[in-house]
Amino acid sequence: MKNSEASILTAGRDKPYALGLATALIATGTKFDFIGSNEVDSAELHANPQVNFLNLRGDQTVNAGALKKMGRVLAYYFRLLGYALTARPKIFHVLWNNKFELFDRTVLMVFYKLLGKKICFTSHNVNVKARDGGDSWLNRATLKFQYACCDHVFLHTERMKQELVEQFNFPAAKASVIPFGINSTTPDTKLTGAEARQKLGLAATDKVLLFFGNIAPYKGVEFLVDAFTAVAPGDETWRLIIAGRPKGEETYWAGLLEKINRSPVRGKIILKIEYVPDAETEIYFKAADVLVLPYTHIFQSGVLFLGYNFGVPVVASDVGALKDDIVEGRTGFVCAPKDAVALAATLKKYFAGELFAQLAVRRRDIRDFANDRYSWSKVADITTGVYHRLAKK
Repeated sequence: MKNSEASILTAGRDKPYALGLATALIATGTKFDFIGSNEVDSAELHANPQVNFLNLRGDQTVNAGALKKMGRVLAYYFRLLGYALTARPKIFHVLWNNKFELFDRTVLMVFYKLLGKKICFTSHNVNVKARDGGDSWLNRATLKFQYACCDHVFLHTERMKQELVEQFNFPAAKASVIPFGINSTTPDTKLTGAEARQKLGLAATDKVLLFFGNIAPYKGVEFLVDAFTAVAPGDETWRLIIAGRPKGEETYWAGLLEKINRSPVRGKIILKIEYVPDAETEIYFKAADVLVLPYTHIFQSGVLFLGYNFGVPVVASDVGALKDDIVEGRTGFVCAPKDAVALAATLKKYFAGELFAQLAVRRRDIRDFANDRYSWSKVADITTGVYHRLAKK
């Protein structure tokens, strides 16, 4: 293999994004090292001479003991530092920080810079702690330091770029807005919608709402539960699926579960409160009539693009850039955030409208729209352009 042009540092997670980017870079002829784990490993990364796959992170199963987990993380950092010392690529592209984020933002950044590396960073959230209500001076200071060490930052929306420039004094010329590439790595078999519903015990005539992903305070699931409680009485066909695992505050999930159990339509709510593996994900999206994102604060959602990949319309709160990614009446609808009444009205609007009535044929339109607008080829074109400019400096 010829010398790689860049090193893609994945932190061993987010396979849909990491593999989507890798596949797009391969299509451009780019040669790169791919620093991954068991979680992001894939046959595509071994079959192509352009890719040098290095599984430095290894096993990340969550059911290991605390000491074993700590040992695995420390061993990974040791391997990562050793790799950086001898790595040929001039460009290090960080997709995600690792386990000890403060260490990554400071010591690792300085280490990479001392080695003469040009650092690209994909900022999926400009300041995730602010989103989750856990911001602090230490978080902002280390985050600002990391951004200052970066030679270029990729973001997914113009609003994110504006926040980066205004709140962290980052030069606008060193920031690029790229699409959040469509999630095309989740298995999509010949399973039909009817078969998916059968697996979940749903009828063909049911109106099926889906919430999918981690359950956290900023996801606003309580507003969805209240909205569903308002629309479901008197119509036996309404169903709500909540599929995902709680993340973060235990008290939030305890309160949410109590709200669900007290709901007079509890029998119409299906709970799958655990991590849903990729192999089972299609079941939920193929069974759903609409994906609901009742978020209270977010810039962009990968779940939205996962839904689009399966042709599922979206009803979402008007937060972040979600409104920019939803074409009213064509791919879904938006409503006021933190407002169960507005969400209930929008759900009724959707199920009474043309998009739902023609859903069987509209699914293809949604997929085609997403594959064009959020094409990984567009991501790769912008990314490789930055690589080439940095390589000349």
